[in-house]
Amino acid sequence: MSTFIRGTAILMIAVFMSKLLGFVYRIQFMRVAGEEAVGIYMTAYPAFIFFLSLVQLGVPIAVAKVIAELKVKGETAKLPAVMKTATFITIFTGAIFIPLSILFIPYLSETLLGNAASSTTLYVGIAIIPISAVCGLIRGYFQGIVRIEETAWSQIIEQLFRIILITWLLPIMLVPDNNPMNAAYAMGITLLAEALSALYLWFKYQQHKRKDRKPVVKKERYPAEPLLSIALPSSGSRLFGTFTWFLEPIIFLRALSMAGVGAVAATSLYGIISGVLIPLLLFPSFIPYALSVVLVPAVSGAAASSNKKKLQERIHLALRLSALTGAFAAAVFYIHGQALAEKLFQISEGGSYMSLLAPIFFFYYIQSPLYSILQATGDAKAGMMNSVYGGIAKLGVMFVLASQPGLQETGAVLAIGFGVLVTSFLHIATLRKNKAAAAGFTMFALPYVSFILTAVIRPIFIPVGEYGLVTECVITSVFLLVILLLFGQVKKNDVLMLKRLTKIY
Repeated sequence: MSTFIRGTAILMIAVFMSKLLGFVYRIQFMRVAGEEAVGIYMTAYPAFIFFLSLVQLGVPIAVAKVIAELKVKGETAKLPAVMKTATFITIFTGAIFIPLSILFIPYLSETLLGNAASSTTLYVGIAIIPISAVCGLIRGYFQGIVRIEETAWSQIIEQLFRIILITWLLPIMLVPDNNPMNAAYAMGITLLAEALSALYLWFKYQQHKRKDRKPVVKKERYPAEPLLSIALPSSGSRLFGTFTWFLEPIIFLRALSMAGVGAVAATSLYGIISGVLIPLLLFPSFIPYALSVVLVPAVSGAAASSNKKKLQERIHLALRLSALTGAFAAAVFYIHGQALAEKLFQISEGGSYMSLLAPIFFFYYIQSPLYSILQATGDAKAGMMNSVYGGIAKLGVMFVLASQPGLQETGAVLAIGFGVLVTSFLHIATLRKNKAAAAGFTMFALPYVSFILTAVIRPIFIPVGEYGLVTECVITSVFLLVILLLFGQVKKNDVLMLKRLTKIY
């Protein structure tokens, strides 16, 4: 098995395990801490990610690229110098942005979020940033030397430790009627789990350094310019993405307050939507992500060789399989989403929005392969701008709709769906311009029609609610599978082609 396929297989398993364990963690968190504590945590978490992005400034990506290039050239003696320079840059950016973030927290919590109770959780989040920054650098190092195992295991260890702590430690620490402190304790658990992950990565990094130690005649400082020339441009899209996520809870809470919803109720609603509904909808997305990892190198190879037939074949395979995943997810979540959310997370309200989001999130499942294909075919900049437009559209529509007294949180949910549609349709429109790809809206039509038919026919033939929840989901999936087979959307050739691609790459 080639290094690429081995790394891809490990990555696929790691993504699945990370999502599964993260899903279990969210279930336990909601059950143990309650809706308001989860809401406070979820309003603070985007700010933590944005502050972390400011400190990192794309340096981990630059480390991975520079180390990969040096490894190919056989200049592995320079790797420690690269890590030292990257560490210096991160310490410098941290010394600037961490104090600024601390000073910004009172204004963020009291004025922008309108909930001073979130300040303690935000302060704990700031304490995680140096640890996460170190983890990012070491992960960049292992990515550069093409060792996926360390990154995969670090993520699994982190999630397992979080589940253990949230299950057994948080219930001991919970303070009755003090949800802000409970949310801060939950963020503290994230800090401990990140610290354990960092220790594991540091141990593996030191172990690898000792193993590959080579005599160096003269120690030279690696210049910062090559790292920054990669880091700064690549950080632009990430910074914008994290900034729009940072703005999301602010706009959500401000808009609902204008519509007459109290701060506590709005915070709880945001926790349910962002901490329960969206993760539940996105759980199966590891499948199209894995497809994009496997198929995009194949698409790149076909594009580089100007083999139009092979290019179209591989693009259509990636998109159709992603659309099939979206159809199954949409069908199950549309019919059973509310029952799943209420059963798994024990929430009392908000689960009904699953049926509103499920038909829209069908298009989310094709976003990752679409963006990856755009990168492979030389349209990376257009793909990034599509994501920018989708993020801006979501925030604008959210403020307008959620501030209406008649819509409130329903308007916010509609805005989230609108952002998904804008980005997905722009990706499709961009890909359609590439005549060599020969891709358009039609390849998604039959899977989506199959989902609609399932949603209509399934309750007619077998009423929903007569069996257990797992059995109900299986029955719905079987209904959809039959319809897809009738439409010729599930083909034996797809499996055979995937096998051929793994043998080639």
